[in-house]
Amino acid sequence: MTSVDEKQLIEMLSNPATQRKAFEQVVRQYSEPLYWQVRRIVLSHEDANDVMQNVMLKAWMNLDTFRNASKLSTWLYRIAINESLDFVRHQKSTSMVSADDENGIANTLLADKYFDGDETEAQLQEAIAQLPDVQRTVFNLRYYDEMKYSEMSKVLNTSEGALKASYHIAVKKISDFFKQHD
Repeated sequence: MTSVDEKQLIEMLSNPATQRKAFEQVVRQYSEPLYWQVRRIVLSHEDANDVMQNVMLKAWMNLDTFRNASKLSTWLYRIAINESLDFVRHQKSTSMVSADDENGIANTLLADKYFDGDETEAQLQEAIAQLPDVQRTVFNLRYYDEMKYSEMSKVLNTSEGALKASYHIAVKKISDFFKQHD
């Protein structure tokens, strides 16, 4: 089945007779971009797969709460980001490993067989991981997904000005990280 536009998908999702087929299409169309958004937050392939299962389950279970006030993709991104951040918070609260371990995240990524980046990308991920949740999310959406601030404000439910400030601060912190690790 080829890609279906959002309006048609929303119509199919609201009809009990076509809802399951429409959701299968949602999974096909949105799994990959959502996976990469989740992966940039949780870093590990296995963790990203676990979070994605939760994202799709939550989306399926809450289809009736989708109000069509925003785009379907915006709603799905919001679920994915919230699930990812919840996962990271839970990991931090139960982890025995210090987030300050020198090159801990970079070394972990370089050892991950699913990580296809180089050492610089691993260090970038380490720098991003040290950002507060909001700055990390804004940076990932803007830098990797090239999401416009207007769309991001709908996903994150905040003003464009606050998002621009968060992105600017995140870029500065990442730049400082690279200067310290040069």
